[in-house]
Amino acid sequence: MGRIYNFNPGPAVLPLPVLEQAQSELIDYRGAGMSVMEMSHRSKDYEAINADAEARVKRLLGLGEDYRVLFVQGGASLQFAMLPLNFLPAGATADYILSGSWAQKAIDEATKVGAVNIAATMKEERYTRMPAADEIALSEQPAYVHITSNETIQGVQWTQFPDVGAAPLVSDMSSDIMSRPFDAGKFALIYAGAQKNIGPSGVAVVIIRQSWIEQAATTLPGGATLPAILRYATFAKNNSLYNTPPSFAVYMVNLVLGWIEDQGGLAAIEQVNRQKADLIYAAIDGSDGFYRGHAALESRSMMNVTFRLPSEDLEKQFVSEAKAAGMVGLGGHRSVGGIRASIYNALTLEACQALAGFMSEFVQKNG
Repeated sequence: MGRIYNFNPGPAVLPLPVLEQAQSELIDYRGAGMSVMEMSHRSKDYEAINADAEARVKRLLGLGEDYRVLFVQGGASLQFAMLPLNFLPAGATADYILSGSWAQKAIDEATKVGAVNIAATMKEERYTRMPAADEIALSEQPAYVHITSNETIQGVQWTQFPDVGAAPLVSDMSSDIMSRPFDAGKFALIYAGAQKNIGPSGVAVVIIRQSWIEQAATTLPGGATLPAILRYATFAKNNSLYNTPPSFAVYMVNLVLGWIEDQGGLAAIEQVNRQKADLIYAAIDGSDGFYRGHAALESRSMMNVTFRLPSEDLEKQFVSEAKAAGMVGLGGHRSVGGIRASIYNALTLEACQALAGFMSEFVQKNG
């Protein structure tokens, strides 16, 4: 059986050269006589992998020694809680922009820790776009401002990040990190579950300004001591090796980052990603209303293309026939239905050409 076209939203497609390298090194990692999955995380071989992954993240994002890259278990869902536990002290308020389902999950966790101000919300518009600058009302001195750079379920993405002044800017970039160049130095903290764009499931990458780590709380709002495993400072002090890390996942992230560098870095990756997205959006826009995109034109995601068909029955037929044609993962999220094509970095241009062609044929047969 050959490789299929994998449009899954996460865990998602990985670059074939990365899988082939991992396969070749699976039993014997570079003469070590064992797999990365078997070696001690205190060994020189693994420490080199860990250090290389951190260096690659900073190199791709143009960051210097004033930032740390941490590898943390628990995915973005743990970060929803870990962020306020470290940076939302008693008496302070954190600002969140409600742009979709994942932003809502982050808000839900933060409200369990402290005070939250919804600085902007797109809920009444069914999360069809990101807010404009004049729609964002920040609190007087927010502990931080949190955004979700790309909403996978609704298929909306920030094209330009908001200006929040002197407030620390934080982003969940799980679904679009390393998909395009951006000024990472604007952010105090970025977190991303690896399994959508830069690796397998099992690890979250946290990029954090060193000076902000030093401001983190060590006690909870009620006065209890914050456990060491929930402190960013613990991971930074121990180079993400405080406890046994998800070593194979970090190894895979390092390989994917190396693949991105081999493609020419973020500028080259973005060029291909835009080509891929344009193909599918053109199929939507050229269908004379048969396909209805969810996102407003100015907020269309380059990573997750979401759309509806005239009926749910046709949507089920679309997914079924696409699967028979070798394209999987196209069903929309269970909470919203419809169709979703997740077109992350590792998905090939050929895959998007195939989907666009299938969409045109489906309209001709069923429109």
